Amino acid sequence: MADESTSDVVSVSREGAVATVTMLRPALTGELKTELRDALELVASDETVRAVVLTGAGRAFCVGQDLAEHADALRADPATAFATIDEHYNPIVTTLATMPKPVVAAVNGTCVGAGLGFALACDLRVTADTAKFGTAFTGIGLTCDSGLSASLARAVGAARASELVLLGETFTAAQAAEWGIAGRVVPADEVAATAADLAARLAAGPTRAYAEAKRALAASWGAPLPEVLRLEGEAQARLGLTDDHRGAVEAFLSKSKPVFQGS
Repeated sequence: MADESTSDVVSVSREGAVATVTMLRPALTGELKTELRDALELVASDETVRAVVLTGAGRAFCVGQDLAEHADALRADPATAFATIDEHYNPIVTTLATMPKPVVAAVNGTCVGAGLGFALACDLRVTADTAKFGTAFTGIGLTCDSGLSASLARAVGAARASELVLLGETFTAAQAAEWGIAGRVVPADEVAATAADLAARLAAGPTRAYAEAKRALAASWGAPLPEVLRLEGEAQARLGLTDDHRGAVEAFLSKSKPVFQGS
């Protein structure tokens, strides 16, 4: 695997149709947030990328905001210290959640605060059995950002989300799996390979269908049944016109394996 772009804080590498975006520092500095936002937007718009892996380096996936940098921003001007939410956090989470291709979070280690929000904005999560999780926000007198107030409640239910946010207690990878946050828990040294294999499988799949499924899952959560049925019907009509769908039906009838091209 050759790196396509690497800086001190973010690297982007390619293996076939899978792009891996790696956060090279545990805490989110302004530089890291800017480069992460730009890297995700780049792979999201690249039609040759059919699946994405988001991961961290070392013993952390992402520990959230760099608090030393945040303290400097508060001292300089509290009124503008949170401009980073609109400038960085919201675009990062929106890109992860809405890009028309699957995103796998390879949670290699500690995952708290905005890091947990990033992981939950991904479609699937592969988690190290040694990883620790937490919301962290109320511990410093804040509420959630990075979409966490919605994505956490959706993953674990409203009652448990309230407990995790208000009490701010850390929890383990095993608990994350039990509660619906982590899909797959593997030994720490197998996270990268497991996530890469999963992303490669997705990249070989019907990416147009995956994109429609992502939109449907996001739009249908909490929607009334008639609206869900309408959205599903419209999506199926669009997919019915794709080469991938027609080819897969013919492959099924001929008892052969379908080949998906994303068209």
